[in-house]
Amino acid sequence: MLNLNTLNPEQRDAVETVRGPVLILAGAGTGKTRVITFRIAHMVERGIPPENILAVTFTNKAAREMLERVNQLLPRSGRRPSQESGEAKPTRPTISTFHSLCVRILRQHIELLGYKRNFVIYDDSEQLSTVKKILANISAKGEQTDPRVVLSLLSKFKNGGAQAEAAFKDPNVSALAEHVRKKYDSALKACNAVDFDDLILLTLRLFNEHPEALDACRARFRYVMVDEYQDTNASQFQLVHALTLKHRNLCVVGDDDQSIYGWRGAEVANLLDLEKHFPEVKVVKLEQNYRSTNTILQAANAVIKNNARRRGKNLWSQNGQGSKIQLHAFENEEIEARTVAETIEFKRMTQRVPWGDQAILFRTNLQSRPIEMELRKASIRYHLIGGQSFFDRREVRDFLAYVKTFLNPHDDVSLLRIANVPARGLSDVTMERLLGASQERHSSVFAAMRHTDVQESFQARTREAIQEFLGFIEETRAKLSDESLAEKPDALQQWAEAFLNETGYWNELRRSEKNQENAENRTRSLRDMIATMDRDGEGKPLSDRLDGFLETVTLDTERQEDKEAGDAVTLITMHSCKGLEYPHVYVVGLEDGLLPHSRSKVEGTMDEERRLFYVAITRAKRELMISHCGGRKKYGQVMPCHPSPFLKELPANLIEDAEEKGKQPVTQASAKDMFAAMRAALQ
Repeated sequence: MLNLNTLNPEQRDAVETVRGPVLILAGAGTGKTRVITFRIAHMVERGIPPENILAVTFTNKAAREMLERVNQLLPRSGRRPSQESGEAKPTRPTISTFHSLCVRILRQHIELLGYKRNFVIYDDSEQLSTVKKILANISAKGEQTDPRVVLSLLSKFKNGGAQAEAAFKDPNVSALAEHVRKKYDSALKACNAVDFDDLILLTLRLFNEHPEALDACRARFRYVMVDEYQDTNASQFQLVHALTLKHRNLCVVGDDDQSIYGWRGAEVANLLDLEKHFPEVKVVKLEQNYRSTNTILQAANAVIKNNARRRGKNLWSQNGQGSKIQLHAFENEEIEARTVAETIEFKRMTQRVPWGDQAILFRTNLQSRPIEMELRKASIRYHLIGGQSFFDRREVRDFLAYVKTFLNPHDDVSLLRIANVPARGLSDVTMERLLGASQERHSSVFAAMRHTDVQESFQARTREAIQEFLGFIEETRAKLSDESLAEKPDALQQWAEAFLNETGYWNELRRSEKNQENAENRTRSLRDMIATMDRDGEGKPLSDRLDGFLETVTLDTERQEDKEAGDAVTLITMHSCKGLEYPHVYVVGLEDGLLPHSRSKVEGTMDEERRLFYVAITRAKRELMISHCGGRKKYGQVMPCHPSPFLKELPANLIEDAEEKGKQPVTQASAKDMFAAMRAALQ
């Protein structure tokens, strides 16, 4: 039996309101995930079939955590008697990201839109390659167009909303984007591929053109919950609206004060204007914070109330008042970084505060350089969030390109990546000629390679290399259809190891690294990944298992910050820190031009910049230090800096000026406490 007495009154109200539209306004640190998981478990306990419940969030990590917590609350609730056999049949609610949900829907219905069910999902690098090819054909000689900018415009164009309107005011930009978009969409469809934006847009198109598919989804998902609703964009809003318009059992959870992703299309108006679409919505405010001291919360409340358009809420805590916020003014970023490093070590030595309890927050990644240098000098272990992703590594990209080629050899981007890796006589010149032949024939590169007249246009040695490569692809693909392998628990792993051995890829990987340790690390990490390929796939055909593996990898775009960093100081941008918390937080570089960013005054996004400061403040549990500099290096020159105007919004009674405090003599009692703590640390 689920014990709802562990919830506070507002949390319990949110959990027990099951039918009709509900807006749960969950302030920072108010137990939002707890409420969502209890609400799902409560619905199941009340007899709502788990398969009729859908919870959507933004990251795979959040979805996994949510599902684990629901399973803990109802360890045996996921088994119900099957109508056919009477046996216990495992069922569970669908808890996923927007993209995973759309993949699930499209795998069932995408044939209605003219695609095959085994479509592939292009990642950033594959999208970029496609755009580069298009631009190479339409750009005038000497004309340079940044493919990343074009790709960003395409994404805004597809997702629509306020961001798209702003981006396409210039008719020249709009015309280019429309022209590239048609060629881009055509190129992807020719390879039976979609990108991340397409996953939602194709689902919306499916719903518009085939109402029976929408009806099937509505019948399946009768209770819909959306986490982080303030971060939804225009197309995500339309998707949620389409699913819930009839049954109206929609529960959205979010906080407009933490809407900080407007630059990537998030529209806070989706949360602020919910009553326009659901006039009968019930609003439940969660204001009791379980994370921070009241000093930190009062400072955050004081800052955020300066935003005019917001849903009012006032965070409070039973954690006591806590110490005042330390405010530092430094001459430059080197002194700032050195002082932060010294403070971190001082806390560790005198108060036994481990590195892992401390985090340094900054507005831009560029600010991390002096901090990293000082931490290294002080031999302080740190973890920089936003470093190179595991999935950005060359060997992982190569392997995934091989897998995608075997699943769909008409996927040009993947095939072109691995055609000559390791070298097999298919040089860049050869592949360019083959690409040209494919464009002439309006076919994929793989199809062009199979044409005998295309093969005949090459010299004998190259022709032989093409035929061997085609044979290798066909033979390796054929093994995926071998039904006798379906029952082998590690068949996919053995298949992958076999083709990597056959191509000589392992040797190539070792040869490409001068440092033997680096080479071993690369091969080990790739082998570890291959070892996960058969997970949850025993008994399924190999091609289905491979589809599932690739889907998981392609959709799981979170970076290495998910991995356990051990005892290390966290370095993180303010945009990346939402949802995280640390006992001791250092917010550095609080200067006009950094926060608020210089662009915000031009773009009219001051409210979002203030929300970013609010998010940074509310990451701190016990102690918060804020600093700014009088000068900061830019292109080698020290440029004068001014304190952020947001600092004036902090109540004076909550702030302690570090310089003034430093002038005050240490009391006998505090000196005794410090030495006692140091003695204890040494013991």
